[in-house]
Amino acid sequence: MTTHAESTESGPTVLDVAEWSRFEIHVDGRLAGFAQYRMKDPGLIVFTHTEIDDAYEGRGLGSTLVRAALDAARDRGLAVRPDCPFVRAYIARHPDAYLDLVPEELRARLDL
Repeated sequence: MTTHAESTESGPTVLDVAEWSRFEIHVDGRLAGFAQYRMKDPGLIVFTHTEIDDAYEGRGLGSTLVRAALDAARDRGLAVRPDCPFVRAYIARHPDAYLDLVPEELRARLDL
């Protein structure tokens, strides 16, 4: 089942494509990138890889994608394990907003 995580009329749209275990970001109806995940244990989402197509780099789409994915995880009551370096760096840059999603016992190992 595909669900919307964030959508604006003039900007990018972020979708959770659960069948493919990834959040996708679309610009003008075209796939611009994705954040791959897997569900591990009840209540834990593990982000494994984030990719933005070269044609869309430099537009802040990676941050938009990760912010929507983390907001969706929070809305669903999920803890987050950011194995993906981009997701981990985003959380490190925004600790007041997202560090609480990462279980305390994982933070030191992830340099958070």
